[in-house]
Amino acid sequence: MQKPVSIKFGDLHKGSFLERPNRFIVRCRIDDGGEEVEAHLADPGRLKELLLPGAVLYLSPADNPSRKTRWSASLVLAPDGVTLVSLQSTMANRMVAKALEQRAIPDLADWELKRAEYTLGRSRWDFYLEHPQGKRLLLEVKSCTLVQDWIAMFPDAVTERGRRHVQELTRLKANGDFETGVLFVVQRRDGKEFRPAKHIDPAFANALVIAHDRGVKLMAYNCLVDATGITWGRRLGITLS
Repeated sequence: MQKPVSIKFGDLHKGSFLERPNRFIVRCRIDDGGEEVEAHLADPGRLKELLLPGAVLYLSPADNPSRKTRWSASLVLAPDGVTLVSLQSTMANRMVAKALEQRAIPDLADWELKRAEYTLGRSRWDFYLEHPQGKRLLLEVKSCTLVQDWIAMFPDAVTERGRRHVQELTRLKANGDFETGVLFVVQRRDGKEFRPAKHIDPAFANALVIAHDRGVKLMAYNCLVDATGITWGRRLGITLS
């Protein structure tokens, strides 16, 4: 039986969301003692469906004592009162790296991870993989936190950068030097299916349709999240229409 792909969070402190002064800061009140603090938010997405007044947050103490914010926002409890959502966008890449190393992604099980943060021209791609037959693959990872009616969607705000990534991967695939892929990591357990958020960013959704039609690999997986850690979940079906 394959070992689960998981990452432990460490010590978390429960609190409640007060406001978001900017994209990377949230103000919250820690339950134990009632202190109001600022915490770093690593996910720059809109998150408007999650960061509601009074929402339960889980904070981790900063590793660097000299950092401006003493806390980082790790998790938020979704409005259903049950589903925990990871707010650490870089966690998606960490999970994918472990999943690739453990051959836990069937579509990529024959590929060997060679390098993370691979630079090609002016672009830097999340992962570079090689196949025993000599093929090369560039993989881009997108962290997804938006789920509505069991459908996971990306993005939750217009992403010109994300669209450019998809278009460049499409061009690289067409040139024939690389296989290319986009892997959406849904950092919550309630996503049962994946769709691009056409109602939020139609340009990104259209770029994804073109990428699929031209041979770019598209994959989506959910994750099991609780207050102790995050575990790689199951593959989700993708609907592009």
